[in-house]
Amino acid sequence: MATPTPATCQSQFEQGVAIALHLWPALSLAVQNNWGGPDSADKRDWFAGAVVDLFPDLNKVLAPASEKQQQPSNTTQKSTDDHEEATEEPDQLDIETVLLQVMLDEFEVNVDDDSAFEVAEQILRVRLGCLKGKFDEVDALRRRFEGKGGNKKVVFKKAEDQDNDTDWDTDDDEEVDSDEEMGEAPALVPTTQQPKEKVEPEVDEDGFTKVVGKKKR
Repeated sequence: MATPTPATCQSQFEQGVAIALHLWPALSLAVQNNWGGPDSADKRDWFAGAVVDLFPDLNKVLAPASEKQQQPSNTTQKSTDDHEEATEEPDQLDIETVLLQVMLDEFEVNVDDDSAFEVAEQILRVRLGCLKGKFDEVDALRRRFEGKGGNKKVVFKKAEDQDNDTDWDTDDDEEVDSDEEMGEAPALVPTTQQPKEKVEPEVDEDGFTKVVGKKKR
């Protein structure tokens, strides 16, 4: 079996990240309810690109030794669009931190369960497989996605692309119901029902209190 090219490994990694985010219930709910604004679906694609950018490009990591020698040895490399590229592999905590931060900043969702940890774990498994030219994890995620009815090709967008032409700040009128959608507990409303009047005990002529029982039906 032929060894996959670095470009194929990078493409599979990008697909794996995008599918992992599409399968994240917290993010899916945020997109369905437009908690990130009317461009929530586009934000998810940008989100995948932002996660991919945490990792060094596999086209360079897996390049033959002869090509690596020709590449500049600067510690901070920049692409043609002046976007700073990652030079070190992030760990699981790094990925989880970014996932939680983007969910809070872009979708106003505070994910307080362990789902971000699990997604970060999936992404790391995808990465390790792609580094070895193996795509079992990507294929498994793709089958899960297709099994849930996902029939469109998932995509990701370069993080810097969204900064140029998309404004994700929405008007207050569009976000009026956001707090209610987020499931915040409603304020307690005092009841207006008046308490039942206390029944005064009956006292006979000798000063003894009568025991008044409930009337039988």
